[in-house]
Amino acid sequence: MRRIGLVCTLVFVAVVSAPQAQTSTWRPVVLSDTGMIASGHALASEAGIRILKSGGNAIDAAVAAWAVQGLTEPEMTGLGGDMFMLIYLAKTGEVKFINGSGVAPMAATVDFYKGKGGLPSDGILSVSVPGAVAGAELAAKTYGTKPLADLLAPAAELAERGFPISESLAGAIRGSTQKMSPSAKKIWFNGATPLGFGDRVVQKDLAATLREIGTRGSAAFYQGPIAEMFAAYMKANGGLIDRQDLAAIRANEDTPIHINYKGVEVYECPPNSQGFVMLQALNILEGMNVRYMRHNSAPYLHAVTESLKLAFADRNKYVADPKFTPDIPMRELLSKEYATVRRALIDPDKAIAGEAPFGNPRRPATSMPRQIAYASPQPSPDGATVIEGVEDGHTTYLSVVDKDRNMVSVTSSLLSLFGSGHVVEGAGFMLNNRMAYYGLDEDDVNVLRPGKRVRQTINPALALKDGKPYMVFGTPGADTQPQAQLQFFLNVAEFGMNVQQALEQGAVVSTSFRSSYYPHPAEGTLQVPASLPKHVLDELSAMGHKLDIRNVRGVGSVKAIVIHPRTGVLMGGVSPTRDSYVMAY
Repeated sequence: MRRIGLVCTLVFVAVVSAPQAQTSTWRPVVLSDTGMIASGHALASEAGIRILKSGGNAIDAAVAAWAVQGLTEPEMTGLGGDMFMLIYLAKTGEVKFINGSGVAPMAATVDFYKGKGGLPSDGILSVSVPGAVAGAELAAKTYGTKPLADLLAPAAELAERGFPISESLAGAIRGSTQKMSPSAKKIWFNGATPLGFGDRVVQKDLAATLREIGTRGSAAFYQGPIAEMFAAYMKANGGLIDRQDLAAIRANEDTPIHINYKGVEVYECPPNSQGFVMLQALNILEGMNVRYMRHNSAPYLHAVTESLKLAFADRNKYVADPKFTPDIPMRELLSKEYATVRRALIDPDKAIAGEAPFGNPRRPATSMPRQIAYASPQPSPDGATVIEGVEDGHTTYLSVVDKDRNMVSVTSSLLSLFGSGHVVEGAGFMLNNRMAYYGLDEDDVNVLRPGKRVRQTINPALALKDGKPYMVFGTPGADTQPQAQLQFFLNVAEFGMNVQQALEQGAVVSTSFRSSYYPHPAEGTLQVPASLPKHVLDELSAMGHKLDIRNVRGVGSVKAIVIHPRTGVLMGGVSPTRDSYVMAY
């Protein structure tokens, strides 16, 4: 009887301690044995599926879907932006990284922008030289199977005949009226009225541009007739980019970074990406029993937040363009020894006050700060104003897995909503505002230099388990990207959720570090979903977290495909945001 009583007690404790997570889902898990794509728009996913059905591989499908995203999500991405791509090759078991990010124009200097009062958030002086076209071509030529013209054909056809505007895109157009140039309004306005939900937009100039790139490759964009239109537009509107800046752009391959988290190999993008932030936070959390803490309990969310704060502090100290900062201590930053030292700074009952201190990964035993401040308890959030959720950063993401189990993870971006607000006259593509990410202080590792790549927040991810493809995932969201991706990954790997459950859970977002956006403020808040129980909010406040309560749902805007470890079945999901859509065949 005593044994039975003990067993009953243990069962009761296990039930009480079990994760109290959402079990029903807003969308179903999409299942397939063959091929799958999860992207930011149904038409982009359809284009990718079309390529897969015609015999293309995951890389082919990803390039085709990315090109369509530039049409259907023009506020997020396009030919005038940047992209990073992680690729898992099933035949060799290798993971590859392609860097399709651009640089600051040669006329862009610290003194020039200081003379203008700082780095602008939009407008013609916010445009950096885009790298996405070079990245897409490098991926297709190196690892794809189809001609570039075939991959860009779905986007060109869609631009030629037009497509209907979604509610999400209509809202973005309305919200960007002030920043849009006359050339942009020619496309996205009907006279003085912004195009709305259900209106059709036709982009013949962009169709011609896509076909020219398909025929002549990236040389058409960076050196040919498109480059001439690009440079002429910049000159006519007071921009800095010229023909020489465009002709110098090259995409490149680099070695991805990765860690082992409890038997799972998690891969991320190397610098100039912030990809290591998620990996370092995982290393720190690996030494804690996060499963025992219970999903989205105050102790769990506290541990996640503090780990991320420490990783972001190291990001802002060490990570930039490796060509200008060649001695980035990445191996040491991702070591288990360094994670142990950083973990020791986390007080289970108190939040680190303000920004966390950066460490010394090359001398971890001496990298403990002499003093570290911890926050005092904050007032209870009773009666606090709940803010309607607004996504931080405007970027998009897609993931693809094909019949051979090649995996591709792509994040692409203009940076902010409709980027600079400028469209190249006659060429039809929107220009980025990536210059807003540089620093102007000489002691900033990310300080502006002509020809330098800025530190990018885009950081698509993928993971292997037991040497087999396990998951491919990512999200838009600027500085929130590694935070959302971390919480999604833990939802699957630690708490056993299916892919759709994992990305529909509530998630927290810290702002207790210097933002990527100039002038790089550190707001010092913890954004929390209003759906969290009151006792969790009270406990977080008591730990010293300054809560910013948001009416949001889902983990960022994650899109993901998880591969069943036993059956190999593809399981896809997308968060309940924007126009995200999974398709399979």
